Amino acid sequence: MLSGKQKRFLRSMAVNERAICQIGKEGIDENLIKAVKENLKARELIKISVLKSCELESNEIAVELCARTGAELVQKIGRTLVLYKQSKERLIILP
Repeated sequence: MLSGKQKRFLRSMAVNERAICQIGKEGIDENLIKAVKENLKARELIKISVLKSCELESNEIAVELCARTGAELVQKIGRTLVLYKQSKERLIILP
């Protein structure tokens, strides 16, 4: 579980990042989960954008992605999600 200080640190890092994945009308499928897991392993911190064509709410998507990938939700602004999962290599050193 991330502390408030750690979440602020991660949010500040995510400001300059671009969205890695986009979720459209297909919603959450196995290919998306696989892509999110791979990106989390490689980067630890990723940004995901939910397109307007997606039938699911961004809150539902955030909960399901966190549950299925083991990541933590750092931030949700509108249709943009920021997820974090610590990898074995520890690319990001948290305060």
